[in-house]
Amino acid sequence: MVPGTPFDGARLESLLVARGAKALPGGGHAWHLEQGSVEVHPLREGGQWVATEVRVPLSDRDTLVREVVSQAAELAKEAEVRLFDPQLGRELSAHDAQVVADQYQRTARYASEMLGLASAMPMPSATENQGFQPTTRWVLTVLGFFFVLYLVVNWMGGQLNGE
Repeated sequence: MVPGTPFDGARLESLLVARGAKALPGGGHAWHLEQGSVEVHPLREGGQWVATEVRVPLSDRDTLVREVVSQAAELAKEAEVRLFDPQLGRELSAHDAQVVADQYQRTARYASEMLGLASAMPMPSATENQGFQPTTRWVLTVLGFFFVLYLVVNWMGGQLNGE
């Protein structure tokens, strides 16, 4: 595709449908691949269809992303358009699956740690501690000590009063 030429969305859409994509009620298509499903939506600027966006759900596995890159690269080649990753800021080919998967894992890990999306990366992160924090442990130890001290003093008071 030559920059500045109109984007032929209809051609890409027909190729997607030929590969088994199903239309979604809200627009776009659900593209079912071996590793899972992705959503494909037109990207519009000023009301004009300028590109197609592929939405991959966040997960702890990157197998779907790898498959999407290879399948989308084939589709782009057949449709005579470019496959571009805005996060990496470059055009992609089927050989870039590992680079995209690495970026995807960084994004999923960030979503898990910073945004609290446990579904994005269900595995425990390196910063996650197991058990009580040291401060909590110290407070519980002090409370336990004073409780035992209360019981001992109560018992001794009872012994002195002859109970």
